[in-house]
Amino acid sequence: MYARIVTNDFSQQGLYDELLAQAQQEHAGAVGAIVTFTGLVRDTNADGTIDGISLEHYPGMTETALTQLAQDTMDKFALRNIGVVHRVGRLHNNEQIVWVGCCASHRKSAFDAACYLMDFLKKSVPLWKKEFAADGEYWVEVKASDEHAALAWLTPKEKD
Repeated sequence: MYARIVTNDFSQQGLYDELLAQAQQEHAGAVGAIVTFTGLVRDTNADGTIDGISLEHYPGMTETALTQLAQDTMDKFALRNIGVVHRVGRLHNNEQIVWVGCCASHRKSAFDAACYLMDFLKKSVPLWKKEFAADGEYWVEVKASDEHAALAWLTPKEKD
């Protein structure tokens, strides 16, 4: 398992290879699915065009929260391994911002875990985002849709 806050860009292939190698070392033959997600900096928001973002964090606290979320996700979905990397600092449009990888015995657990981790990352990991626009810089407020996405995981689901 790994959970990292970084300032530099990352290699999706390198992270995937690390995730798989760790999983195979610990759970040889038990990995049947790997789901990855890579988030990018958008060039627009609800108000129009933006020119990148800046992400700030609270060193120590952010890494601890990210590691705890990764561990909780691994336990909840019985994953074979999990990795998450989130960038901080000044990021330009279309740059990679976050990567998540989930290894499981079966695909449903891997897909669900990746979604769960992203939904709770936005809610529970202390990161602050500022957007840059032609008319100034603006701190981004927490979105109600992010809150609802996380809360949906806490609501009992009906069986199909």
